[in-house]
Amino acid sequence: MSNIQFHNDLDKMAEILPEKVKRHITYERMEDVIEIVLDIGRTPEIRHSSGKIEYLDCTFVNEEDINYITERIQPFTSDNRSGIPGTLHRISAIRNRQGKIIGLTLRIGRVVTGTIACIKDFCMLNKSILFLGRPGVGKTTKLREISRLVADELGKRVVIVDTSNEIAGDGDVPHPAIGHARRMQVTQPEFQKDIMIEAVENHTPEVIVVDEIGTEAEAQAARTIAERGVMLIATAHGNSLENLIKNPTLSDLVGGIQSVTLGDDEAKRRASQKTVLEREKQPTFDIVIEILDRNTLAVYKDTAEAVDYILRGWPIRPEIRKVDQVYEAKTEENKSPILEINTKITKLEKKISPEPAQDSLKFSFSRQKYVEEVKKFRKIYLYAVSRTIVEKIIERLDLNVEITRNIDEADIVIAHKDFAKGGAKVLSTANDYRLPIYYIKTNSMAQIQKVIKDALQINADNSQSTLQGYYDDAERALDEAKAAINKILEGVDSIELTPQNQQIRKLQHELVEQHNLQSKSIGEGANRHLRIVGGKDFKNLN
Repeated sequence: MSNIQFHNDLDKMAEILPEKVKRHITYERMEDVIEIVLDIGRTPEIRHSSGKIEYLDCTFVNEEDINYITERIQPFTSDNRSGIPGTLHRISAIRNRQGKIIGLTLRIGRVVTGTIACIKDFCMLNKSILFLGRPGVGKTTKLREISRLVADELGKRVVIVDTSNEIAGDGDVPHPAIGHARRMQVTQPEFQKDIMIEAVENHTPEVIVVDEIGTEAEAQAARTIAERGVMLIATAHGNSLENLIKNPTLSDLVGGIQSVTLGDDEAKRRASQKTVLEREKQPTFDIVIEILDRNTLAVYKDTAEAVDYILRGWPIRPEIRKVDQVYEAKTEENKSPILEINTKITKLEKKISPEPAQDSLKFSFSRQKYVEEVKKFRKIYLYAVSRTIVEKIIERLDLNVEITRNIDEADIVIAHKDFAKGGAKVLSTANDYRLPIYYIKTNSMAQIQKVIKDALQINADNSQSTLQGYYDDAERALDEAKAAINKILEGVDSIELTPQNQQIRKLQHELVEQHNLQSKSIGEGANRHLRIVGGKDFKNLN
């Protein structure tokens, strides 16, 4: 069916072309063509997806050829784009200083299926996804297919904000490639942010799809949509997540960055300067996918964690997915019952007595199951404690814990001792609810981990403690490596680090590689450690 559709669309493209170009258009020749380029005074070009450029054997393009095409298409919009109704083709104009059209780029639009099979499991998680990649790698193609998948297979209400009619084609009737998704057209690119908000307010969507978020206002509109609980699928300008973080206009999409001044002790522990960059807020998008090429995608499954790692200079590797492979969705069997309990347990415990009768048909089974589960699950309320650090500890130790913003839902309160003086109202409320309160002295990883262990009664011989110890060691080792790298970059020839186990040394090697330096493990047994060298000392590694 896709071949039939492509043939029909190609016929419509051929109808607007001058005869000297039209005679070169065949289905076989156009199979992998992405653009036809017509510039006045030059030979017509056909550009293939492989990078090959084919020059047609005909006379130069002249003004009559340009006029022939422009008379058969709709007027160009303010962004110099037009299209052919009912197709995915795009025609873009190049004008001279007087506004006269002197060149055309005819982009061949086609329905390509199977491009998101490798990330289908992520598309079904109901999480917002941001695609990054250079022009021409297939960002819009993936948006189009995801729109159809979510609208048809998942049965969600999908609205596409189609600024340049690239996703659903030109004309009033959307292209069948988007399935049952609805499309809102944008009269001018500068109004895209307004249409994004209008889509949420007027059409009750569950999913909004946007192509090319490029301004700060559009980034703010995207955050507004995400905060209203709507799933957002979008693309943005930028080749990689790291580039996006450094882009002051769009960095808010991944949480934004702010300059933070550390205390002397914390700066010393991190082996960093006192002023560092940290993530400012929760990212708008839960997942970021870099499109490396048409067949390879790099997936950051947790945007917040990825941004934190990049800002700290720690090594992080995205999950690589290949378009021609199928990946099974990972079921979250352990998490689903807990989340269900989380919403029901409060009401349930209020309605039933502490010791129900054994012969109670209504509660004998369900209450026992819920109470057993809730004993394992805890909600923590934080007061003047770093939420980011607590989230990392929960994830790294795989704790069955959730941070809550409502103290009446909390099981435990963790507060900063310095802010507890004077009888804070929130702590008085915690006492009224008879909630246990645990205090920290500093907002450091080690201090908070110790308090959380005490609060959750994690024994020293617990297997999680071993895991905690590993992450403590890894963090200290990476901070040591970062400090050594800074000294190498300042001109020191070589530095040897303290001995570490094989897993931690591997993380240190990756960190060194990211800074284009070289390292080698030296020593034997428990004394094996890294030696990092600068450019003058490379030969000594061998």
